[in-house]
Amino acid sequence: MSDLLVPRRYCGPPSSGNGGFTAGALAARLDSPTASVSLLAPPPLDTPMAVDVVDGLTVASAGGGPVARAEVADLDAAAVEPVPAAEARAAERAFVGLASHPFPTCFVCGPDRADGLRIFPGPVADQDGLTRLAATWTPDESVADDLSPVTWAALDCIGGWAGGLAERTMVLARMTAQVDVLPRIGEEHVVVGLDRRTEGRKTFTAAALYDPDGRLLGRAEHLWIEVDRAAFA
Repeated sequence: MSDLLVPRRYCGPPSSGNGGFTAGALAARLDSPTASVSLLAPPPLDTPMAVDVVDGLTVASAGGGPVARAEVADLDAAAVEPVPAAEARAAERAFVGLASHPFPTCFVCGPDRADGLRIFPGPVADQDGLTRLAATWTPDESVADDLSPVTWAALDCIGGWAGGLAERTMVLARMTAQVDVLPRIGEEHVVVGLDRRTEGRKTFTAAALYDPDGRLLGRAEHLWIEVDRAAFA
């Protein structure tokens, strides 16, 4: 297989790839609408990662060790419920990451990235007693060539914020996603995230992407691991 490379533009923490983008790029190597990707090390930027099939898993490696592995998976839980675009737009004003952000240059949710996705989720009504956040996202032409992994990225960070990224620094450890239809360039979409539960250093969240007509385009589930912020600064 050809090497996998995460361009520097698509960083999460300053010196490593956005987890959702990396996961989506590797998942694209599978012949399946749904994939689960585990991140085993910080994805390097602008560095070719060899991709091989090892014990039935598609593995990307760099520096002598595995960085991520992907496998065919299923999503059984119902999607996070939709939110009207006007409500999501209003929620963005309460995005806590504008005041304090562990990774302010993150391509997806970093307020310091004028060239990023600028997905700034704020709180909306709970779903079944669980914290739910929403934001709008309008893909632009600059991401058209990478729209599939960028869509995984859009489904990534909102889960972290729903799960309490403002209170504890976390990085993505596993993401399972299904994208049935890619979003349309230049149209406003809505991304919704849900906090499911926390177990020690682990936090479990979910996300969904809806088009302007309220149609579900894709959904994801995440596992986050709390880390030492200084290690990723």
